[in-house]
Amino acid sequence: MNTVTATEEQVVVVGLGEVTVAHKGVRTLACLGLGSCVGLAAYDPVARVGGMAHIVLPNSHGKAGEGSSKYADVAVPLLIEKMKHMGAILSRIRVKIAGGAQMSPARGLGDVFKIGEDNVEAVAAVLAAQGVSITASSIGGNRGRTFRLCITTGAATVSSAGQEDIEL
Repeated sequence: MNTVTATEEQVVVVGLGEVTVAHKGVRTLACLGLGSCVGLAAYDPVARVGGMAHIVLPNSHGKAGEGSSKYADVAVPLLIEKMKHMGAILSRIRVKIAGGAQMSPARGLGDVFKIGEDNVEAVAAVLAAQGVSITASSIGGNRGRTFRLCITTGAATVSSAGQEDIEL
């Protein structure tokens, strides 16, 4: 889990299984190359506190410890809690997600390798349990995405090779 302050760099990349929270002084948080992973961007527009989680798998099955924030059931509550510690209020937090693609469809295997879909479902369920809804998304398909959150404005953008950037 990373907490970023004004004295650190302006653009922070949120790596696989990381949860990063930022406020004043940080310009952008970014999850690069999301495939089946889900990038979750959360923002409180009043406190101007934002955070991102780069979620790799849906459920930890009770595997606590180092690296457990790669799971939706661990990362989502951790992100919200860290944002609250920096002044965010749950009722003001807006969440947008991107990713959850099926990157390597295999013929004849149907739904066996649907990690992206499972990740999206798990993130939505954990958010609902926290009392937070998803306000926008760019999910599914079979293309990778890069997801960015501007801490100053709360704008979330998604870019994908061969596609126009979109703002969620």
